[in-house]
Amino acid sequence: MSKNINFNTAKVARMSTAYPQAVVTENYIFFSGMPGISPVSGVVESDNFEDQLRQCFLNIQTVLEEAGSSLSKIVKTTIFMVAGNDFSAVNKVYQEFFPENPPARSTPQVMPFPAGILVSVECIALA
Repeated sequence: MSKNINFNTAKVARMSTAYPQAVVTENYIFFSGMPGISPVSGVVESDNFEDQLRQCFLNIQTVLEEAGSSLSKIVKTTIFMVAGNDFSAVNKVYQEFFPENPPARSTPQVMPFPAGILVSVECIALA
């Protein structure tokens, strides 16, 4: 029987202590929504969607590496966007982080997030 382990790293600022950055199981790492906040300041430092999305993936990359995994092991992402017309930016940033064999992706539009957050990314990766 596998045990679920809540995982957090101080290398990425947390939006809340109510939930972990990720949950690690025997085979998978499940991410909570990861906003594009600065790992240093803990706040959104840009009001640009593309910049925030890029920071989301940089934060995910850091958490994955700290948990012993990598971006190449992501099998599914869900990109929650406040504006539903940012697909060209999503495709551009996705290509930067996943130049080959990109993971499956969903991109729903959602109600506004607090604190100027324009995008949040969840993912599932192999542990």
